[in-house]
Amino acid sequence: MALENLLFRVEDGVGIATLNRPKALNALDSRTLRELGELLSQVEADRAVRALVLTGAGDKAFVAGADIAEMSGLSALEARRFAEAGQRTLERLEALPIVTIAAVNGFALGGGCELAMACDLVYASEKARFGQPEVNLGIIPGFGGTQRLQRRVGSQRAFEMIVTGDMADAATARAWGLALDVLPPDRLLPHAVAQARKVMSKGPGAIAAAKRILRATAQPQLVAGQALEAEAFGLLFGTEDGREGLKAFVEKRPAAFQGK
Repeated sequence: MALENLLFRVEDGVGIATLNRPKALNALDSRTLRELGELLSQVEADRAVRALVLTGAGDKAFVAGADIAEMSGLSALEARRFAEAGQRTLERLEALPIVTIAAVNGFALGGGCELAMACDLVYASEKARFGQPEVNLGIIPGFGGTQRLQRRVGSQRAFEMIVTGDMADAATARAWGLALDVLPPDRLLPHAVAQARKVMSKGPGAIAAAKRILRATAQPQLVAGQALEAEAFGLLFGTEDGREGLKAFVEKRPAAFQGK
């Protein structure tokens, strides 16, 4: 598959992937997820790529979420399969034996926040905003957000973020553990690449082993938790409130939830 929604280049062993749908604020639609999977296959096969940095095109968004216009037409079963596909892709990203870095240059909402959290290290622009606002649509995170967010910020803060849908600015995200450093926009990508090169100078086997052990012990119930998440995500698409929330977003109006 030719990459249309992703730009990719390699600079001295550092792969730099840019989500490239600026008119849609780099939203994750099904094609972009497939392309991300293709890119991961390419990175897995190319031993010359020793680190991977992900960022978003433009100055507004890393990834503003999943593509709501596309999701609004999904059935409950299709929504569950969409969630499972997103989960599999982010699991592959998380399991890469090389260091992965999210350079969050703007909105990282919904699927964008989930994508960032699947990376090993997260650095943020001063313009970055993080959040899991799916409840505003009558649904929940579907790409592992209910699971990874707890690991990053703790269960109580994760619950608050998910059930309020509130966004956290860059400074707050750093205080909560969602981001490590906050930088001016023009310094974000150079900083992420410099950190990638620092890690690349260490033993590759040691990096891979550290990742494997940290991942296995930090969240041993990830698979079971994501299965529950995907099931609930799909079921909510079959509710009146779920359909209303998605439709209201597309129509740019407040949702009228009825508890049905």
